[in-house]
Amino acid sequence: MTVTLTEEILQMKRMIKNFIDKEVEPYAQQIEEEDAIPQHLIEQSKELGLFGMSIPEQYGGIGLNTVEKAIVLEQLGRTHNGFVSLISAHTGIGSTGIVKLASDYLKNKYLPDMASGKKIGAFALSEPGAGSDATNISTRAEKIGNHWVLNGTKHFITNGPIADVFTVFALTDKEKGAKGGITAFLVEKDFPGLIIGKKDKKMGLRGSYTSQIIFEDCIVPEENVIGQIGLGYMNALKILAEGRVGLAARAIGSCDKLIELSGSYAKERIQFKKPIAENQAIQWMLADMATETEAARALTMKVAQMIDHGEVVIKEASMAKLFASDVYNRVADKAVQIHGGMGYVSDYPIERFYRDARITQIYEGTNEIQRLIIARRVLDEC
Repeated sequence: MTVTLTEEILQMKRMIKNFIDKEVEPYAQQIEEEDAIPQHLIEQSKELGLFGMSIPEQYGGIGLNTVEKAIVLEQLGRTHNGFVSLISAHTGIGSTGIVKLASDYLKNKYLPDMASGKKIGAFALSEPGAGSDATNISTRAEKIGNHWVLNGTKHFITNGPIADVFTVFALTDKEKGAKGGITAFLVEKDFPGLIIGKKDKKMGLRGSYTSQIIFEDCIVPEENVIGQIGLGYMNALKILAEGRVGLAARAIGSCDKLIELSGSYAKERIQFKKPIAENQAIQWMLADMATETEAARALTMKVAQMIDHGEVVIKEASMAKLFASDVYNRVADKAVQIHGGMGYVSDYPIERFYRDARITQIYEGTNEIQRLIIARRVLDEC
């Protein structure tokens, strides 16, 4: 597999890396302690076009393809994962459905403000009784006159407390369920009947907020249906597939940062009158970290390229998400071990990456679900 990058995207890669290392990283500890991303970093991100990276130029975005977006997300992954999560949830599953499936009316109405970062997007599929079993959602939508009425509860919705627009999945035909009875809707936070729940308190991803989204006779205009009525579940799978590639890319960027931090520390830390980098045990950990990260990068870029070629990648996207998130957790674990006690101290970034890595094996489809998806596709192909 060969991925050829234009000079323009290479320049953007360097620009984003510089922004992350010089502008965002100095505030990483502040984000962690205050559970908030400084507004000036959000404004700088808007100016760089990060909120519109996957939105076409005709709507004010910069229209990156999947490979180019993965390159950018790798660089974003080098810093505080809460900062990255806010942006990637918006540019990934928070807007992909609108870009790929919405009517021209909805695109023209919402995408320009989403591209500029004026409006933040979120993706609302998971429910208290339907996490991994997304086919079992109970939020329902009933057509009354020229609008839909939604009732139900979504939870663990990334960007929920700050989002302006939600891609929401609801039952429109209970009998058909996932096979033709789920529909996607574009719902604004100010629509009557939409209630934002309180922020969840999490072990990681500080500065990135999740919450419940509650619908109590929420009124949604009929023109705010995304895609075809009844095909919402299949649309959700397509949206999640692309999102999983982005999640993998972010994880790889975090691995890159952890390897850099671990290598530098190993060369500086003296034990038994020599740097611990001279110990074979440390060298082997670094070798495994670097090798697995490069393998994850190759797989992720292959899948990103397949998406850009118009191929169906449900199995391959699950592979990328599964492998990259597992690698991230193994790399973070080894980074803590190399740093010893310092890796367990919250004043240093290693401890933060270790906690933030854990959620990557859970959200956007647990890794157990990814294995089921992969296995079923493999068996179908035999």
